[in-house]
Amino acid sequence: MTYLPRKKGRRGALWPLRNCRAGAVRAIWVLGLCSSLTACGSLSGMLGRGGAGAPAPQAQSVPPPYLGEQIGSGPARVALILPMTQASGPSVVGTSLRNAAELAWAEAGNNDITLLVKDDRSTPEGARAAAQAALSEGAELIIGPLFASSVREVGQVARGGGRPVIAFSTDTSTAGPELFLLSFLIESYVDRIVDFAASKGEKSIAALIPENDYGRVAESEFQQAAARDNIRVMTIEHYQPRTMAGAVQKIAALHDQIDSLFIPEQADAMQAMSQALAAAGINGKHVQLLGTGLWNDARVLNLAGLQGAWFAAPENGGFNAFAARYRAKYHSDATRIATLSYDAVSLAAALAHTQGSQRYSPNVLTNRSGFNGADGVFRFRSDGTNERGLSVLQINNGAAVPISPAPHSFSGTASAT
Repeated sequence: MTYLPRKKGRRGALWPLRNCRAGAVRAIWVLGLCSSLTACGSLSGMLGRGGAGAPAPQAQSVPPPYLGEQIGSGPARVALILPMTQASGPSVVGTSLRNAAELAWAEAGNNDITLLVKDDRSTPEGARAAAQAALSEGAELIIGPLFASSVREVGQVARGGGRPVIAFSTDTSTAGPELFLLSFLIESYVDRIVDFAASKGEKSIAALIPENDYGRVAESEFQQAAARDNIRVMTIEHYQPRTMAGAVQKIAALHDQIDSLFIPEQADAMQAMSQALAAAGINGKHVQLLGTGLWNDARVLNLAGLQGAWFAAPENGGFNAFAARYRAKYHSDATRIATLSYDAVSLAAALAHTQGSQRYSPNVLTNRSGFNGADGVFRFRSDGTNERGLSVLQINNGAAVPISPAPHSFSGTASAT
């Protein structure tokens, strides 16, 4: 019960890993959307508010309602709850996730599922209403939503109806039994890069942690990973943009007491970080710089001070192939997280085709051998979080070069709980 995309014809179907050989992919991953979706909460908090003397806000026109749709007519009914609209109108991200789901359904090559597409209107209240409607229409499985607050509402409704959920939030506090996260989790990046550093003999490490939600999650996992790998943490410095230079200077004062430095910072802040590192005399010749998948961005790869740095990310050959097919069908580019919807629907279709009445049971969904999707191998833990096969990449002359390939199976390992 481990599945890979079939090579001919039904490309969207997932097939047993044991029957397939996954080729080694040497490609990079661009996580342009991750920083904005890290907490997977409402985007309204990012908007400014008018102060004294500010012009009165203009009344916004209400976007036309998205009435939902049904894709397919198979016996297994699967709800797809997405942010199709937001306050300002249609959502680009929601549309991309919806199109990716339709592409997966079409490529599955069978008629085993019916997709019930629902709009959560980018609000928790909308998500709850969408979940209630989906259950009333006989949904056996709910895929989505995206934002953490919406996932919590859908989870409550789904638990009351005894239905599993495969959601897209990166906030692991939303996960739980039968509420599984398919997203790219911060914890996985941290574990992979720290474990790799340890395997290469790194013994003493420091960290520069941004004071935000992403930084807090990364720091917690970093401390656990370092302890597990017997790496001594010399210091952890927290910073905001205005205090970044001072924090870097404190790291520089350690001189040769550290051999690696972990910086879980987003791409748009790394130019300032690189300048601060250079000013403090910190470079890759003396300290191994470590990061997460947020670094797989041209703005980071081209920074002179980051050449030689390591970071963890999925291999991207599968995404490139998916993106080409998406572009051919919809004449637009898929958002980076569209593969979440594609993989979830592909999995739902494959399980409906092969697993009978137990298709979406916890035992099937938490199969320890896992599944293989557009972004490589993944498996769900019983606590609702996931494990993904990640590669380690080195920044070299403006490119991300794989130095430790992602695994293509979970053979010989047990899923943690």
